[in-house]
Amino acid sequence: MVEDHPLNAEIAERILKHQGITVDYAGDGAVCLKMFEQSEPGTYAAILMDIRMPVMDGLTATRNIRRLQRKDADKIPIIAMTANAFDEEVQESIDAGMNAYLAKPIDIKKLYSTLARFM
Repeated sequence: MVEDHPLNAEIAERILKHQGITVDYAGDGAVCLKMFEQSEPGTYAAILMDIRMPVMDGLTATRNIRRLQRKDADKIPIIAMTANAFDEEVQESIDAGMNAYLAKPIDIKKLYSTLARFM
C-alpha cells in the first residue's frame, strides 16, 4: 500500500488485515518503486496506490513500475485509492497503467470486491 498520510494508511491496513491480507507500506511512490524493484517477482499480489503524494506521485510510480524489465511488472494489479473522483483523474490513472480506481473514503465492500477481481 502506498499512502502518504499515516492515519489513512493505518485505517486501510486494519481493513485489509481484517481479511487476512498482509500489508507492506510505502509512504510515497519512490519508496514503492524501490520496494517493488528489490522484491522477488510474485512477492506482491497487488499495489494500492495513492495518487497525490510528495517525492513521487502515484501516476509516475505506476508508469515506472510498468516499464520495469521483470515478468510481473506489467501484470501486477495497481489500484488507485485517492480522495479525488474526477473523471479526468480516473482516465489519467488508467492511462498511467492502473487497473482500477477507488475513491476515498474507503468503501470496504468495493475495496474487497476490487481486490478479489484482480487477485
